[in-house]
Amino acid sequence: MLVRHLQNVAVVAVAAAALLAPHRATALGQPMLRPAVHNVSPLVPVAPSAPVVVGADRLLREYAHLVRGKRLALVSNHSGRLADGTHLADALFRLPGQPLRVLFGMDQDIRTNDYSAPHEGERAIDATTGLTKYNLYGETHRPTREMFADANVVVFDIQEVGARFYEHINILGFVMDAAAEYGLEVVVLDRPNPITGTRVDGFVTDAAYRFRFGSYAAVPVQHGMTMAELAQFYNGERLLQGGKPVTLHIVPMTGWTRTMWLDDTGLPWRKPSPNLLTPNSLLAYIGTCLFEAVNVSEGRGSDAPFETLGAPWLDNQRAVQMLNALALPGVRFDTITFTPTQRAFHSRPPELAGERLAGIAVRILDRQTFQPYRVGVAALWAVQQLHGDRLVWNDAVLERLTATPRLKTMLRAGRTPAEIYASWEGEVRSFVAAREKYLLYR
Repeated sequence: MLVRHLQNVAVVAVAAAALLAPHRATALGQPMLRPAVHNVSPLVPVAPSAPVVVGADRLLREYAHLVRGKRLALVSNHSGRLADGTHLADALFRLPGQPLRVLFGMDQDIRTNDYSAPHEGERAIDATTGLTKYNLYGETHRPTREMFADANVVVFDIQEVGARFYEHINILGFVMDAAAEYGLEVVVLDRPNPITGTRVDGFVTDAAYRFRFGSYAAVPVQHGMTMAELAQFYNGERLLQGGKPVTLHIVPMTGWTRTMWLDDTGLPWRKPSPNLLTPNSLLAYIGTCLFEAVNVSEGRGSDAPFETLGAPWLDNQRAVQMLNALALPGVRFDTITFTPTQRAFHSRPPELAGERLAGIAVRILDRQTFQPYRVGVAALWAVQQLHGDRLVWNDAVLERLTATPRLKTMLRAGRTPAEIYASWEGEVRSFVAAREKYLLYR
């Protein structure tokens, strides 16, 4: 413990030296197309086995000019850690003059994703730093001027999951829009897209569904971008709600390429949420999360959340036959029975807890060819075909997950999975063309 303490003290000391050194700042009112790759310096230690260095580990070493002499707000969660395990909030708070003024996160401590931990509400005091911490995942998603206190730079550091409806990329839009209105700069510290940056699929947000918690901008369900690339896309395409671009700075990764999965990077796996137990859970989640909108278990409370679907009344034998007949790439469907239970990390019992369910197991055979959103749509199609009279839809949840009424309309009209997939292909092609100039990595 003493060794780790001394290491952390050293990190803060060298970071302080970096902050005091002269360096010219650069602003990104327009999209930055190709950031310069700086020489690696020894100021902040990085695990030598990691081929990828994330933006947070470069901030105080190579990009200290972005925060030197500034008053900082930090938007982060449990994923915002440096290579040595230190949370970025703690590293920034220890800097000379304590430039960190306010925190934004979820309704738990900014360092944890344990949903069973005490909830802090809309506003709390961070026990470690004593700073005010606001919850952007509750009633307020867009910070007010008062919430920013006297900050003039917002640092954003969250590991996203690759899905539009997972709130992080939408929180980014709300924060950027607020910062643009109030004249604050935004610094986005980049991290990998954990399911690669090569696949783009699913409905693009309909205009009527933009600026929402699960669909801030015109982005497909599986967007294939990193957080910093999305920030540039929002800014460059004038997608912020107020129509005004923000002064944007990017701290890119080194070593990441678009074909990399998270387990190729050398970076640790930190569950984005307690129910995303493994990288396979996360990959399947991109599609099977659709089942959160109906009265079918999406596998929460099982040993394989989002890789397991079920209901007491489900004819899983016929459903599996229908799904396997589609010959979707990289996947096989099997029958299974399971009983969801409330786990220690759950804040409430999962869907159909305690009931014995007839289930569908989603077996990912080849993640390179597996198409998660298409699998989720196909599974929902099979259940609708077999049990349309038993399905109960939660339209508010469905709208967050799809950002369009088209999926439900087509399913209830008896359209096939192939017809549904074809319906979004044109808009996805347009998105891929538009995003090209904002990509930072090849």
